Amino acid sequence: MTGYGATILDAEGLRLTREEKAFFRDARPFGFILFARNIDAPDQVRALCAEMREAAGHNAMITIDQEGGRVQRLRAPQWRDWPAPLDQAGQAGARATDAMYLRYRIIASELHALGIDSNCAPLVDVAGPETHAFLRNRCFGDEPQTVARLGRAVADGLLDGGVLPVIKHIPGHGRAKADSHHDLPVVTASREMLNDADFVPFKELNDLPMAMTAHLVYSTIDPEPATLSPPILEVIRGDIGFDGLIMTDDISMKALQGGLADLSRRALDAGCDVILHCNGALSERQSVAEAAGEMTEAAQIRAERVLTWRKPPAPVDIPALSAQLDALMGGHGNG
Repeated sequence: MTGYGATILDAEGLRLTREEKAFFRDARPFGFILFARNIDAPDQVRALCAEMREAAGHNAMITIDQEGGRVQRLRAPQWRDWPAPLDQAGQAGARATDAMYLRYRIIASELHALGIDSNCAPLVDVAGPETHAFLRNRCFGDEPQTVARLGRAVADGLLDGGVLPVIKHIPGHGRAKADSHHDLPVVTASREMLNDADFVPFKELNDLPMAMTAHLVYSTIDPEPATLSPPILEVIRGDIGFDGLIMTDDISMKALQGGLADLSRRALDAGCDVILHCNGALSERQSVAEAAGEMTEAAQIRAERVLTWRKPPAPVDIPALSAQLDALMGGHGNG
């Protein structure tokens, strides 16, 4: 059987164009990612997911960013709006573990009903006093063990709902003082400080199936951005002990400088398994797919292992879970 393309790609609109269908047939991407521009109504999203899988020629993983707060693609009135993760975890206090599980079990139910079987969560970056505003309230807290505990609850809620979690941004984005969508953050913390804080949640969750890289420099380890850095990938595989599928953050983000094809090859050469490319023209997606080619044998094995984590969700009473969350949050569970 032909291997998967080493890409996770997006689409321009609510349905695939004829050109996109032809491209995806050739590229056979491992997966797809959805954005707000791809979301209108439940039946439309289900039809788009079906088109994507048919075009790719396999039961491709389809992911989305549904963290809550500023980063959620499904919105009211058809789906729930959620407060920022840091805000809800803080409000829940000692009940935060249960609250985060319920929150993401409900989110998983909404995703799974649409044919979406992955969520780019939990974000287990450890917040700090100088964490950039683009990231800070997306975090779960500033204490590594707390972040790990809540990250585990999020992952469990998603998995119980039939949705694959993606931990991000490995090996830790919390010290970034710049927004990597626009600039390259440089972290100067010592290896000891990183080991004692930033890396901790990723070590605790290193058994999960997928992780997304961080586009930032850890200057005490390597001057190259983490996504393109063999030494950082060695830290992820070795010190952190993560042996799941590693996807890049969006390869077109401004933190990375260079052509998309070259960046894609460099990320794979550094040790990433699959390239995430978002928000580009068809020609850019084609360039990335051509540069990425098929997954390596090791990446293919990891990808197949990821797919074994897909399980049908057990029947659950979502209104009852919503009521439990609402009670935990003192009447404000769903934002």
